[in-house]
Amino acid sequence: MTTPQTPSGTADRPTALWRAFLVSSGVFLAGWALCWVNAYVVNDDLPNACGDERRQSFPPEVACASADGTLSGTNAGWLVALFFASPVVSVLLMSMLVALAAVRRK
Repeated sequence: MTTPQTPSGTADRPTALWRAFLVSSGVFLAGWALCWVNAYVVNDDLPNACGDERRQSFPPEVACASADGTLSGTNAGWLVALFFASPVVSVLLMSMLVALAAVRRK
């Protein structure tokens, strides 16, 4: 039995790895945008009403710490987890794509 020949046009299409890489990069950018909107649009007036303001630049966050230790205005925990996990997944997928391309060239 012989394997069927694949048309040359299918080799140029994005594979599932490329799609996963693009999705994880998009999740990172969307997470960054949501954190930025939360810090600089939703919590824009928070520093005016807060005595102990806490700012963070990566991911962007503006929070207010009260006397009893609670924080208000922070980013959601799942959003921060997605924000940091998605670039890790992107790097892993890109390294897999580079390795796959190197194997295909040989």
